[in-house]
Amino acid sequence: MSFTLKFLLLLLLLVLSHHAHSGPKVKFLPGFEGPLPFELETGYIGIGEEEEVQLFYYFIKSEKNPKEDPLLLWLTGGPGCSSLTGLLFENGPVALKFEVYNGSVPSLVSTTYSWTKMANIIFLDQPVGAGFSYSRTPLDDKISDTGEVKRIYEFLQKWLSKHQIFFSNPFYVGGDSYSGMVVPALVQEIAKGNYQINLQGYILGNPITDTESEQNYQIPYAHGMALISDELYESMKRICKENYVNVDALNTKCYKLIKDYQKGSIGEWVQCNYKNISYNYDIKSSVAYHMKNSIDGYRSLIYNGDHDMMVPFLATQAWIRSLNYSITDDWRPWMINDQIAGYTRTYSNKMTFATIKGSGHTAEYKPKETSIMFERWVSGQPL
Repeated sequence: MSFTLKFLLLLLLLVLSHHAHSGPKVKFLPGFEGPLPFELETGYIGIGEEEEVQLFYYFIKSEKNPKEDPLLLWLTGGPGCSSLTGLLFENGPVALKFEVYNGSVPSLVSTTYSWTKMANIIFLDQPVGAGFSYSRTPLDDKISDTGEVKRIYEFLQKWLSKHQIFFSNPFYVGGDSYSGMVVPALVQEIAKGNYQINLQGYILGNPITDTESEQNYQIPYAHGMALISDELYESMKRICKENYVNVDALNTKCYKLIKDYQKGSIGEWVQCNYKNISYNYDIKSSVAYHMKNSIDGYRSLIYNGDHDMMVPFLATQAWIRSLNYSITDDWRPWMINDQIAGYTRTYSNKMTFATIKGSGHTAEYKPKETSIMFERWVSGQPL
């Protein structure tokens, strides 16, 4: 049996282990030796009048002080990636053990730098078709950015009504990659809603925010990282007029240069259900949502791995500059044990921007750095 099928089997056994218990708590996981050293709950929340949409979640209590620690709703990108990606590969308390695959169920091990050491986290499978979330009726024409914002907000209300002990906990929304389109709009939806949620702010890693801008910044980023020559970059900048996305059809020289710039691919292992979800990308830019959230006074942490070419830090810095907020803590290194972990800058709208030195597109590249960064920020300390 292939590793991919074994991995899917692991997920299936996880759900079966949930249903095998009289309650929603999971005490054992396939591949993990002994009982779990943290509290894990899995389940479904029905969305809609007929609850035709069933959203699956993993909830892990803080290992520190769950009654008082922040509650974080974490959305994995895609759209269409299972939230188990975040749990196992980014900021959860367990991970796949790196070892030669022997045909058995993959081994799980505890992680050192889980964000659950200082926060309660809900990992949510969304939209429908991601992970174990499903719909009893066809929804092909109804899945969209704005539609997901409303569904996630309804999920949150219903989840909190079943977990009222967490009503007073400071609440944050977090995510990475494509969640950069959904999270700012979700924060705004929560803020204007009449449901009492102790919303404090949001956190986004390598967030897709304005795709055209981000794609244009990939070329100067590639040049700055010495991935393309000075000559090719200068030619592209001059002939394409620094617009590499919406190229004039008559500009054949630009098309040729772009072809020279692109690299080949040998395919990919699919852990995100992109192709099987009919999705309407109806939020073209989330910058306006960031602006409104800033006006409403919510804290935000925006961070980028400085080796991410999909969402270059140059592009993130550009849209943050467009908000025109003054700087309260200017560009400086942030440190861990006398080592530079990245660079940071804070603005008067309570937004902090940080780079993660040597990190790529998502948090698993530098778990220690991102964990310490999150702990400092969520507790109100400067990075």
